[in-house]
Amino acid sequence: MQDDQVLAVLRASTPRRVLGVVALGSLGLLMLYLALVQPPAMLWQLIMVTLGVVILWLAERMWRATARTLELTREGLRSDDGVMIAPLGDVASVERGVFAFKPSNGFSIRLKRKAPTAWQPGLWWRVGRRIGVGGVTASANAKVMAEVMEDQMNRLNAPD
Repeated sequence: MQDDQVLAVLRASTPRRVLGVVALGSLGLLMLYLALVQPPAMLWQLIMVTLGVVILWLAERMWRATARTLELTREGLRSDDGVMIAPLGDVASVERGVFAFKPSNGFSIRLKRKAPTAWQPGLWWRVGRRIGVGGVTASANAKVMAEVMEDQMNRLNAPD
């Protein structure tokens, strides 16, 4: 099936993935350590323990999310588990400039319609009409994917 042909692939860079998870995990452990070794007032101790647990949960979630791969097909941008992130017909623009609101080493997509909110830490997020792709990805691969997506949009919108 030609619509299922993968045009570009984006995956997390292993060193960046490990560094991001270790940084988050270290922060979570530090919060727990400080709350238990030098306990502040009871309310602050509860807040620090809660924050530490939430940060450790985010580190684990980031580890799982960055194990995934993003694929660009003629239908749109999807995760390798089949989740459609941005149907190509719904993409209004792709922004990857220096001053664009985008994740590190990535690009942003503006949709024509609002989409459900979703977040895969370190890989992509979607809020309303905006999608951010990148984070712990290699910037060169993200640039290639953005360029291929722009090319596919131009082909889709070109008059026959």
